[in-house]
Amino acid sequence: MTNKFFRFVFLFALAFAALSAQGAELVNRIVAVVNDDVITQVELDDRIQAISKQIVKRGIPLPPESVLRKQVLEQMIMDKIQLQYAAEVGLKVDDEQLNKALERIASDNKLSLEDFRKAVEKDGVDFGKFKEEIRDEIIKSKLRQREVDSKVVVTDTEVNNYLKNQKQQGKSEEYNLSHIFIGLPEQANAEQIQVQLRRAEEALAQLRNGTDFGQVAASFSNAPDALQGGEIGWKPAGQLPTAFTELLQKMNPGDISGILRSPNGFHIIKLNDKREAGSQSLVTQTHVRHILIKTGEDVSEDEAKKRLQDILDKVKKGADFGQEAKLHSDDPSAANGGDIGWVSPGDTVPEFQKAMDALQPGQISEPVHTPFGWHLIQVLGRRSEDVGKEKQLLEARKALAVRKSDEAYQEWLRQLRDRAYVKYPDDSSK
Repeated sequence: MTNKFFRFVFLFALAFAALSAQGAELVNRIVAVVNDDVITQVELDDRIQAISKQIVKRGIPLPPESVLRKQVLEQMIMDKIQLQYAAEVGLKVDDEQLNKALERIASDNKLSLEDFRKAVEKDGVDFGKFKEEIRDEIIKSKLRQREVDSKVVVTDTEVNNYLKNQKQQGKSEEYNLSHIFIGLPEQANAEQIQVQLRRAEEALAQLRNGTDFGQVAASFSNAPDALQGGEIGWKPAGQLPTAFTELLQKMNPGDISGILRSPNGFHIIKLNDKREAGSQSLVTQTHVRHILIKTGEDVSEDEAKKRLQDILDKVKKGADFGQEAKLHSDDPSAANGGDIGWVSPGDTVPEFQKAMDALQPGQISEPVHTPFGWHLIQVLGRRSEDVGKEKQLLEARKALAVRKSDEAYQEWLRQLRDRAYVKYPDDSSK
């Protein structure tokens, strides 16, 4: 017997014992064992109910019950695998960060936090459970930043080739897309490829017979947005694989592609709409410097925030911000006293930009949390600038980074799933 088998038996017995001790009927059975944790029937039913409401709200017909069950269970497995890995590497979100995130969500919906809570509960959602789901989403975002986004490199050659191709096309377009992704296992053999190809062909056949695209995506797609009907939304052409943009240029809104092959699997794309990207080059730039304390296994969130608060107190008493950055910052800009130069909108993560935009020249922020860690931010100046060529280079680099990040993220998720131990005690739950 393998260790994995004994681990499964132990977890199953543990759940059985807990239910038996309460004299309960064994109804909350285990539907999946994920490494050293489990997913129960009650958890799965709750998630199916919540997602079904979301699908109906979007006006998408529900997939067959057995199909939806399989899709939701796989999503829960992937969520659990990512959260387990985040815990292993020391990533977490404390209550203060969570509350700030909830305040931002409420503000985006033009509501106070209390009114937002009431709106959530009015929809029949327990606010405590909702908060924990938001915490998990933030953790997964931080994990992606750490494991994928921070490792993406875009070379000058790639940027120049991107701009050259844009010039040859004569214009830059943006596309509103939905998609279906049928993934392949790592190092898939010929039989596995054929199985997934037949699955993609079945999805395409349903689309051509008039089945709603969102319903087919929810039934077949392996992408994280599958249960949102496969909606990607607006994307600049440069953020999409070249094979996609070449096809999209020939498509009209409402068209659905055939099956496209990529290294990760098979894709079907629906073009919802397209437009020519804007060309405004006059932007407000901010000259900014910062001090960054990264968090992880060695430095907790609370410790990082306290260290920055101590630095801020010293600066308020006359210490030089640039010197403190050289001594304490974990960012490469420390060598320049934390100075990262002139930045344009979109150059920094949203949390950093929001705090930066709220400052006047000369002002210093309170400690600010982003996926990179905790920051003190000082605005040195502002200007309106026609960035022209500079903007083109920045946008090209950003578009390429997003494209490479999306591709790397799919591959990273696939590898994470392949390495995980997943067992289905009841074959009907698969």
